[in-house]
Amino acid sequence: MVATRTRVVIVRHHLEQHRSSNSGRLANLALPNSEIINHGGIGGPAQLSALDGAWLLFPEGEPRTRAPDPPPKQLIVLDATWSQARRMYRKLDKLRGLPMLRLPEGMRAAQRLRAAPSADRVSTIEAIAAALRLLEGDEVATPLERLFALAVDRARATGRSFQ
Repeated sequence: MVATRTRVVIVRHHLEQHRSSNSGRLANLALPNSEIINHGGIGGPAQLSALDGAWLLFPEGEPRTRAPDPPPKQLIVLDATWSQARRMYRKLDKLRGLPMLRLPEGMRAAQRLRAAPSADRVSTIEAIAAALRLLEGDEVATPLERLFALAVDRARATGRSFQ
């Protein structure tokens, strides 16, 4: 378990729920100060409640190299494929007024559980780790990165191959 000051709210596309490669679920299991809210499918759009002090982790706006002052109380993370995440952002009105936290340029996925559209696209847990590194430091991010590396290693041990 990785304790954080920042609450992490993972808004997961309903099609991610049963994928073995879903790293948002892994992040949620490791972060006691987090929750998953499902979006779409039978349940309909995600029901987002109080977003006081929330920032959206999203690849728009100026990349950040330092934490905002004051830092966010909550970090909203869209857990979906890249095209699904863009559609979720357009459909969820409450997200559009939030300040955006864009990760620094040059991130590269060290390992993968599934193919990505480009080398600079990272998994949900990697994005959460990078954001928490920016907001809270290495002591929070490093355990999440190790957990993801372990998940990839175990998936490879079962014979799965990745691009």
